[in-house]
Amino acid sequence: MAGAHGGAGTSTLAALLPAAWDMGPIRPLLELGRSPLRAKGRPVVLAVRNTAVAAKHATAAIGALSDWDERVSALAIVSDGGTESRDATARFALLEGRVGGVVRVPHVRALRLVDDPCLVDLPGKARQALDELRRLAGTSTGRGW
Repeated sequence: MAGAHGGAGTSTLAALLPAAWDMGPIRPLLELGRSPLRAKGRPVVLAVRNTAVAAKHATAAIGALSDWDERVSALAIVSDGGTESRDATARFALLEGRVGGVVRVPHVRALRLVDDPCLVDLPGKARQALDELRRLAGTSTGRGW
C-alpha cells in the first residue's frame, strides 16, 4: 500500500486491509530519482485522492513504478468528500489500462473521527470497495493479502 502523494488515505486503507504494509507516500522518492519501492512480487495498491492534481501525482507514480518494473495491482481513488471533477475522471480513465484495476473508495466521515479505522462500521459501498481491492491484490477474504 503506497500513496501517490501525502494524505492519500494510505494509512487508513492499510489499517482496513490486514497484512497490508503502509509504505507511505512515494512522491518524495520520485523527486530524489530513487526507486519508490521494491514489491518483489507482492501486490502494489496505490492510493490517491479524487482530485485532478492527485491524478497527476498518480500518473507520475505509476510511470515511475513501471520504469522500475513494478506493476500496480490496484489504484484506490479515495474520496475526500467532494465531487470528482471531470478533469480528474478523465485523467484516471487514462490510467485504467496501466493498472490491474481502479477502485473508487467512498468518503466515510466516521473514519476521520477515530484513532483506529477498524472501529468504524463501514457502509456497504466502502466494504465493497475494500473487497474489490482485496480481489485485485489477489485474495478474496478479509484476512490479509
